Order: sequence, then structure tokens, then C-alpha cells
Amino acid sequence: MVCLAGYDLCKSYLDSNQTINVLRKATIEVKEAELVCITGQSGSGKSTLLHLLGLLDSPDSGKVMISGHEINSTMPEAASIRNLELGFVFQFHYLIEDLNAQENVALPMIISGVNSSQAIKKAAELLQALDLEDRINHYPNQLSGGEQQRVALARALINNPKIVLADEPTGNLDPEHSAEVWDMIIKLNKERGQTFVIVTHDIVNASKAKVIYNLSEGKLEKK
Repeated sequence: MVCLAGYDLCKSYLDSNQTINVLRKATIEVKEAELVCITGQSGSGKSTLLHLLGLLDSPDSGKVMISGHEINSTMPEAASIRNLELGFVFQFHYLIEDLNAQENVALPMIISGVNSSQAIKKAAELLQALDLEDRINHYPNQLSGGEQQRVALARALINNPKIVLADEPTGNLDPEHSAEVWDMIIKLNKERGQTFVIVTHDIVNASKAKVIYNLSEGKLEKK
């Protein structure tokens, strides 16, 4: 079943009075429990595409479908869908420095209205599943880069999203910590059936995905 799709997505920007066509009728379909990677050179529009799929921006034309329903970032329900059905992981972890790992992970669930004690308990369970049980009370500056990204990954999972969207999640890490995060993503996909859409310029790690798209000159092609 297709749980996320973008059809004929077009997006352009003005740069010094010149129109830059970033996406030209890009089409992508993501099925439940798939691990999908989107590759392409820096500046090719990968992040733009992910922002459209994640309802962080709207296309000039084309449509985004989530669970069979057309939705865009301007609709009133978009914020709720982003918080409850989508999880986000970025190149920089954006953890709150004054909160420990458990509190960082619990925050989106608390924001959604869940009792804080329940959210804290769920955060502990997720951190344990991501092999971070001994880092629960550590603050971001006490964690390695790989550990910080795994905490960010747990935070993305806290509301049981249908899809996790990750934008260069290991782009800021050394090879060892990058492998650590990719191994965890693959484990979650295989063991939990978690759907991932990952933007990356890392061809080696992207090759671990069963479904790979490449974005070049605004055109998206399935490899």
C-alpha cells in the first residue's frame, strides 16, 4: 500500500531575477515498510523535495498524498499530520541542550497532548530499543555525534509516525558514527517495519535501500 506519494511536483525559486526550476514534475511513491533513499548532487533539490513530502512547504504544482488523501502545507490539518503521522530527522540533531536525552525524546509526545509521565516512559522504551538505555539522563553535550543522532531518531519515532523523513541524517558524522546510525535505521525498518524516506549524497549507504531515486536537473528517476 502506498502511504506517501508526490505526483508531478514542480518547485521553482527566483534568484537575482532568474527563475531556478528545482523540481520538474517529480513523482515518487513510497509503500508501507519501505526504506527509500533519494540521492543526487548537492544543490540538486533533494531537501526541497523532502520538505514538500513532509508538508514543510508547498509545490508550485502537483500534489502530495498521505494515506490516500491529498494534503499540502497550507491546510489547517497539516500541522497535526506533521506531528502525529510524520517523523523528521535532520543533518543537525537540533536537540534542546537544557533537556536530557529522555526529555528530548518525550517532547513531541507531550506537545501532542499526552500525559508527561506516559511520554517519559515511552521515551525510555525507545532509547532502550536504540541501545541508549545508559544515556537516558545524559545531556546533548555529553553524547557523541552518533548518540545525538540516535536520540534525534528516537524523538522522530515517539508519536509512532507512519513515515520518518530524514534529510542527510549522517551528513555531519564521521564514518564510524555514520555507520552506527545507518545500522539503526536498517534495523528499525526490518524489525519494526518502519517506513523511511532518506535524502543522502552517500551512495554507499543509499545502496542499502531496496528503493532508490536519483534527482538530477529537477528530474527524479527510480534506479
